[in-house]
Amino acid sequence: MITLLVGTNRPNSRARRIANYYSTLLSELNAESQILDLAELPEDFIASALYANAGTNPLFNRLADMLDAGDKLVIITPEYNASFPGVLKAFIDGLPYPGGIRGKKTALIGLSNGGQGGLLAMTHLTDILMYLGSAVLPQRVRLPFIGKDLNQEDGLNQDLSRQLLREQAVALLAF
Repeated sequence: MITLLVGTNRPNSRARRIANYYSTLLSELNAESQILDLAELPEDFIASALYANAGTNPLFNRLADMLDAGDKLVIITPEYNASFPGVLKAFIDGLPYPGGIRGKKTALIGLSNGGQGGLLAMTHLTDILMYLGSAVLPQRVRLPFIGKDLNQEDGLNQDLSRQLLREQAVALLAF
């Protein structure tokens, strides 16, 4: 099972739309996947699911269990203020330590409205994932100018974007 983690809690985010696209791509490659969308996090999870309250919030626990169910992970993250969204870091911090992400094989997809395509976000996230014991696939995909590339049908307008995502998915399956 491959878990597609939408790295923002923004409702109807572009990251979610890319997760939907990637899920279809994995289906075409005969791989099973599930989408873990941080938009489903309880609003108060920082107070109700972390630190002394670890393990007590059933909504947070359901998402953590989804993450635990897969051996491979794809994190689709937008770039917020030259990094990844704080809600993604808070979610990671709420996972059991040293478990949670340890031992997972992880692929990264970054997206932004600018030309960097989430490069800074993926760089910061790579450091954290490696510290936590996750193996990060070298084929990180940057999706720059996502507002122009992602179309109304949740497809991608650029051949290169589609090619890079397919190549990454194939590499992840072999990883």
